[in-house]
Amino acid sequence: METSNFSNEMQAAGSAPLKSRPRPVLMIPLRRCGSHALRLRLNNSPQFYSPYPLHIVDFMPLLERYGDLADDKAYFKLVVDIIGLQAASMVKWKDIVFDPVEIFEALREQTRSVHRILWELLLRSGEQHQASIVMDKSLDSVHYAEELLSLFPDMLFLNVVRDPRAQVASMNRAIIHDYDAGLNAVAWLEAHRAARSLIERHPDKVLTIRYEDFLGNQEAVLKSICSFFGIAFLPEMLDVAQSQEAQQISSMSALWESNCFPPIIANKDKFKQQLSPDEIELIETITRDYMRLYGYEMMSKAQADISAGNIQRAIEKSGQARQQAWQALEKNNFKDYVLRRFRADYLANIKRNLPEPARPGQAERTTAGKLTAA
Repeated sequence: METSNFSNEMQAAGSAPLKSRPRPVLMIPLRRCGSHALRLRLNNSPQFYSPYPLHIVDFMPLLERYGDLADDKAYFKLVVDIIGLQAASMVKWKDIVFDPVEIFEALREQTRSVHRILWELLLRSGEQHQASIVMDKSLDSVHYAEELLSLFPDMLFLNVVRDPRAQVASMNRAIIHDYDAGLNAVAWLEAHRAARSLIERHPDKVLTIRYEDFLGNQEAVLKSICSFFGIAFLPEMLDVAQSQEAQQISSMSALWESNCFPPIIANKDKFKQQLSPDEIELIETITRDYMRLYGYEMMSKAQADISAGNIQRAIEKSGQARQQAWQALEKNNFKDYVLRRFRADYLANIKRNLPEPARPGQAERTTAGKLTAA
């Protein structure tokens, strides 16, 4: 097995050889695909470790505000804030505390990247659990796959495909997504385009599975994943009741309440009751090429109107529905509400405390203003 890029850099610098770090894996490409069901089962292996994801994609809009990461002060601030994001997570990583000074010193001579910081936390957690594979379930990071591969050439990817109609129906009820079938179908399409691009460039680094195949034969799919990762399949992976985390998170949020039970194969067609015929046709219109690619049978002619005007109206409607969803969440599950609000407020506070990013020409305008005033 290859060592990670971190080990290679240290050995190239003349340090003593290091024990191989866990191999990094990223699950892709979009949430609400059954990803927790897979993560929780794989976590029953001592060779595998995947903590609750930090979803670094939510942090990315803030990144330009840090300025040049070659500046030690800016990079240290980023290290502190990423460690803080882990601390603000809804589900805490057990039995580990990160020292930002130590993390900064370990990384300061390496390629500087928000992803390098995040993966240092993940790899250290995996080492503590003596795992050979560490997986990040931040599926949206598929959009940063090439940067991740430049940092970790040995990284693997688990591409989890779910029927877009079923996945969009699930996304429509999740506060982390839009409240519109068309907008969520577009997100599905963009994520799978990124995944297919990755597969075309690095076919040997990606394993694709269909969630529906997992529902039909958990053992076969888990064995294929374990073989790809180079770890042993264990029968206890089939018993999610053994997972303490599954029991914990199922009581924390309505989004996760089914994770402590075996999956119900009949639920794969539940979208037929959750979506209207018009919504089904809209989803199929947007995702039809990938539905055919992955073997999903169409239910409509896939000729829905996806004009720009309809999209704008959908954005406005979704925004209103999200505000109502936050209010309903506060009323119906105050723990879920407070934990999600705490993370959202943490990110908002970082934004408030960082300077506005410099825009092209901004420095010149500022200088000219000073000269004029003088």
